Amino acid sequence: MTSNADFAQIRAFVAVGEALSFSRAAEALGVSPSALSQMVRGLEERTGVRLFNRTTRSVSLTAAGQALFLQVQPAVASLGLAVAQTRKAGKGPAGIVRVHSFFRAGDVYLAPMLAAFKQDFPDVVLDITLDDAVADIVEEGYDVAIRIGEVIERDMVAVRLGRDFRQVVVASPEYLAQHGRPKTPHELHNHSCIRWRWPGHKMPYNWEFWQKNHWFAVAVDGPLIVNNKELALKAAVSGIGLAFAVEESVAPLIAVGKLVPLLRDWSAPFPGYFLCYPRQRQMAPALRAFIDAVRASAARHEKATK
Repeated sequence: MTSNADFAQIRAFVAVGEALSFSRAAEALGVSPSALSQMVRGLEERTGVRLFNRTTRSVSLTAAGQALFLQVQPAVASLGLAVAQTRKAGKGPAGIVRVHSFFRAGDVYLAPMLAAFKQDFPDVVLDITLDDAVADIVEEGYDVAIRIGEVIERDMVAVRLGRDFRQVVVASPEYLAQHGRPKTPHELHNHSCIRWRWPGHKMPYNWEFWQKNHWFAVAVDGPLIVNNKELALKAAVSGIGLAFAVEESVAPLIAVGKLVPLLRDWSAPFPGYFLCYPRQRQMAPALRAFIDAVRASAARHEKATK
């Protein structure tokens, strides 16, 4: 039985078998009780058996009706689910995308695209965690992360979002007037440095510099250790000591004279932000929509900052 009428009769039969009421089944299907009764009667005529016992007060399945119901009800339910899923997919991506991002990347790439993303994909929920710790994406249940290139696992898909970074030493004019300028990274031991501790690490980060084609680290010292880079820059502006930061992030403070860059000749580029996610055979539409939106946001940022 393959015609539309045949399927309508079976669907009507299943609805009555589930509700054991012609009126309730008719309401569920959005048809009149008389039309529903006619469809069931048509199926009984085609099969040559009575499918329901009907009284003025009750409806029940006959033995033949019970046997048919058990066979066709799962198929009708499966077809209904498939149609509903297809209809939902046709409306656009839906579901939850769990995101882990470094703080600065969240400000640069995520914040500017959130409003437009919500308008374009109203059925997608973004669950965003901003944290400079290097989380295990798979183990902690994230779908995607934004982090610097040097801490991306080798088995991840990595999509570059922007240019390379350079870290520079900065200080306020007031601090330099009082304490002078370091001429080499090794002279940092004679200065108060504002240290940053990478989340999840016990010891502060050693400042890294470049000379003669290799990197070397300097274990600086000072009166303040923080786990937030914005706080470190505010402390540097107030004259507490020297800070070490990505050049792009301190450019506005340098431009207005609140901070002065130092030791630039000892700085070298390193991989900037990447969007990364586990390799997968089939990507969820919601995740694909998010990735495309972040890449577009990154392209706009690069254009605006050239």
